Formats: sequence, C-alpha cells, structure tokens
Amino acid sequence: MNHPQHSPRLERGASIWLILPWLIALVLAAVLYWAFFMRTPQQAIAHPTPENQAWTPVTAEPAQSSNAAPAISSYKDAVDRAAKSVVNIYTTQTIRHPYMNDPAFREFFEQYYGAQMQQGASLGSGVIVSKDGYIVTNAHVVSQADDIIVALNDGRKTRAKVIGSDADSDLAVIKVALDDLEPLAFRSSPISVGDVALAIGNPFGVGQTVTQGIISATGRTGLGISSFEDFIQTDAAINPGNSGGALVDSEGALVGINTVIYSRSGGSMGIGFAIPTSIIEQVMNALITNGKVSRGWLGVGIAQNQTNPISLESSQGVLVAQVWEGTPAYAAGLQAGDVIVELDGVAIKDVNTLSGVVSRHTPNTTLTAKIIRNTKPMTLQITLGERPNLDR
Repeated sequence: MNHPQHSPRLERGASIWLILPWLIALVLAAVLYWAFFMRTPQQAIAHPTPENQAWTPVTAEPAQSSNAAPAISSYKDAVDRAAKSVVNIYTTQTIRHPYMNDPAFREFFEQYYGAQMQQGASLGSGVIVSKDGYIVTNAHVVSQADDIIVALNDGRKTRAKVIGSDADSDLAVIKVALDDLEPLAFRSSPISVGDVALAIGNPFGVGQTVTQGIISATGRTGLGISSFEDFIQTDAAINPGNSGGALVDSEGALVGINTVIYSRSGGSMGIGFAIPTSIIEQVMNALITNGKVSRGWLGVGIAQNQTNPISLESSQGVLVAQVWEGTPAYAAGLQAGDVIVELDGVAIKDVNTLSGVVSRHTPNTTLTAKIIRNTKPMTLQITLGERPNLDR
C-alpha cells in the first residue's frame, strides 16, 4: 500500500503559518512597550502649537538662583530697631453722671457719691518720632483723657501732655520729657502690595507684641472710619490696644500707624488698617506748629454715586449737587449739575478721591479743575478756602 508523500516545501510553509501570529504579537508588544515605557514624558505628550490652539499661556521665566535674595528666617533685627520706639499708652478719664449737670441733683450726688463718680481707663500704643519727646498715636486713644501715662520699652514710665489732636485723620501728637529716646525712622520709598508688614503694639494690655503679615492693599477709602481716608490694609494681627502702634517693614522702618480693624468678634480677622506715613508727616507738622490742621475746602455738596458693581460701564467724575453761596467753589463759577472729572491733575473717581485731593492742600491754594457742564468740557481755577471746624 502506497502512502502519500509530503513535500518538504509544504511542511515548511505550514510551519511558517503556525509561527506567523506569534511573530506579529511579539512585534506589537515590542512597539507598545517602546511607546509607553521607553519614551521621555516630553515625547509622550503632544504639545499643541500656536497654530492649532486658541490661547497660549504666558510662561514665567525661571528665577536666576545667582540673583535670588536669600530666604529670611527671622525679622529679629527689624523688631530690635523698631520695638524700642513703640510705647504703651494708658489713659484715665473721670466719668461724671449726666445728672451732675443739674444743680438739683448735683448736691445729692456729691454728698453721697462724691464729685468724681468713677474713673474710666483705656489703653493704646504710640510711636516715638523725635529725640525731644514727640510721640504720634491715634486721636481716639487720648481723646478726653484726664491723665496719660506712657510706658517705654526699657521700663521707664512718665506722664505725657497732648500737643494737638486731629479727629478727621484720627491722629494725635503727645510729648514726654525724657532723655535718650530712640525715634523710629520713616520708610523713604513707597510700599507695595505683598511687602512684609510687622505690627507692634500693646494688644489687650498684655505688653508689647509683634505680629507679622503682608501689605494687603494701599489707598483704601470709603470705609466710613474717618473724614479723610487713605489707609494701608494689612493682615498682620491687630487687636484692641494696638491702636496708635507701629506698622513697620521688614527693615524696621515705619510705614503706618495701626488704627482700626474690621471684626465681627472684636478680635483680629486679618483685615486691619493703618494710616500711612505721608499723612502722619503732614498732620504732625501742622499739630506741632499750629496745634491744629488747616485743610482746603471747596464748599460743595456732592451727590451720592450709586454705582452698580456688575455694570460694565466705568464711572468717571462726581456730580455737584449743591454750591453754597460765598464759598470758594461759588467764587470760581462751579454750578450744581457740573461733573468734576479732574482736580490738580488727579482723576476724580468718587467723593473720597475728591476729598483726599482737597484736604492735602492748605487754604489759599489755587487748583485747576476740569469739569463737564451740559456735556461740554470746561476748566476752572479754584482757590481753596479753609475747611470749617465741624464737630464730629
């Protein structure tokens, strides 16, 4: 019986077809392994090109390590320079019962309770600004005080007298008769948002305390804190007792006087305000020289600007609602219905900007005002008068 003969060529062909799927699988496995494990992350991620994307981000240049400032681990030197110039202020005030003003009740109260009904005490802080004893603080710290005690950082205590107080800016100058005082230097260059800020004062009467933060904002207005506002905002912790204390930079130079906080609890919530040195210098010179601050005055009533915070339209200028007869504005020809858009080269955005420009100038100063009257631009020359002393 004859068996069929198998050709060697056919056997080899059959073997190749059996092996071929395995070879293809190995090749695919090798390709996948190279694609996912052998390429670098830059090769694996396809970066879009400016031609095929709608927006290209701005990339930051890498910092040059050779020019980078070393990290600051301590502000001890700044605190050492500033702390010796910051003082604690303790005040007492005699509180008389309102019935003491009535002669019929006065005799009764004086007979049984004495003429002095009780003593009220308060505390605050201050900053030594001259070797001859001048100290700047907040007006509300020393207002109506019968006795003022100043405690220095070196342990000395003495009484102080009020040289002058300005409620409109909430600043006051007091003076002590002591030797070897260390005045705190004012910062010579403008501060910037993001700069380090150190608050030094006497919070809650616990003693001199330092807290750290940054400058959160500058030129804050419209807070309703004082008549003329140009505050520095900081998140350095400021608490009751810090009023009148120093806000200094990372070098220990004075940048402001801590004044007030926004708080729902009475303690610090990271929103504190300080009066900048530019205002401090102006007010101090006026108080030391004249005992008061004389500010410019227009004599106009400004309409409240009810701006819509979600409106895309930007407001420009302030609307004059009233011009009182005999005032500087009346003499210059300003009229109700005019819109003041610029004064002394400063764009007027709101009533706070206008008040700030006017208050920075002394009476009898002539300023150029740009206004809009009936849609037509005009220019006026206004000579400022002296702002009346309004009781607050």
